[in-house]
Amino acid sequence: MPTSVVPGSLRTAAVTSSDGTRIAYRQSGTGPALVMVHGAMADHSTLSRVVPLLTPHVTVYAVDRRGRGSSGDGPDYAITREYDDMVAVVDRAAEQTGGPVTLYGHSFGATVALGAALRSPRVGRLVLYEPAFRGVFEYPAGLLARIGALVAAGRPEEAITVTFRERVGLSPADVAALRNLPSWASRVDAAGTVPRELELDATLAFDPALYGDLPVPSLLLLGERSPAGQRSIVHAIHAALPDSRIAVLPGQEHIAQATAPELVAAAVIRFLTGP
Repeated sequence: MPTSVVPGSLRTAAVTSSDGTRIAYRQSGTGPALVMVHGAMADHSTLSRVVPLLTPHVTVYAVDRRGRGSSGDGPDYAITREYDDMVAVVDRAAEQTGGPVTLYGHSFGATVALGAALRSPRVGRLVLYEPAFRGVFEYPAGLLARIGALVAAGRPEEAITVTFRERVGLSPADVAALRNLPSWASRVDAAGTVPRELELDATLAFDPALYGDLPVPSLLLLGERSPAGQRSIVHAIHAALPDSRIAVLPGQEHIAQATAPELVAAAVIRFLTGP
C-alpha cells in the first residue's frame, strides 16, 4: 500500500542505495511523482527556481546525488552506483504516490536518469535536459588536470569557475549570474566530485544500442544556443529512443533551470499533461 503523503508538504527524507549509501531528497508538492536529478557541481538547490513552478502539478523529489548535499558517498565511485541510487528514489516515490514515476535529469544527472530508466520498470516517463556524454564539450589539453589540481589545492571556487568558463563555455556574465544564486555555495561545496564526473563526461560514449528497447515516453530539452556537440548528442538520443520528442528552449543554453525556469516548467508540464 502506498505510504501516505500530506499534499503540498515539504520534507527532507532519504533512501538507502544498493551499496548502503544514504541518498537524500526534498519532497514537495502534490500529484504524480517527479524525481529530479541535478547535474555536476551541484546539489538539489540548483533546482530551486523551477521546483515551485512544478509543485502545483506534481510531487517533486529533488535529489542530492551521492557525494553532495545531505547524501552520503561510497568509497568506490562508479556511474552505475548512481543508476542504483536513482532506482531507490524512484521506488520510494512510486510506493508513496501509488503510480509510475517521471524521472527528470539535467546534464550529468540526465545521463544518470537515462541509465536508471533501464533498471526500473517504475519509470513511466523521462525528461532529459542535455545529457552529458563524450563529444558534448571539448576539453583543451591539460584542462582536466588543472581542475583536479585546483580541487586538490583547496581552491574549489576557482575550480568551479574554470569548469563553467572553459568546459561548459559560459560567458563571464552567465557565470556572474550563477554566482548570485543561493545554489552557488552548494556548487563550491560539491567541487570534490567534479574531477570524477568530468573524467566520465570526457570518456563516456553514448551507445544507442542500449536504448532501442526502452519504451518510456521521453522529452529531450535542448537550449537553442547550446553548442553543436550538445545538439548532436540530443539528436542521437532522440534517434535511439523509440518514443521521444525534442523541445527547444528559445534563447537558452545549458542552464535554463536558472536563467528561464518558467520555460523548463512549461515544457515539463505540457509533456506530463498532454497525450
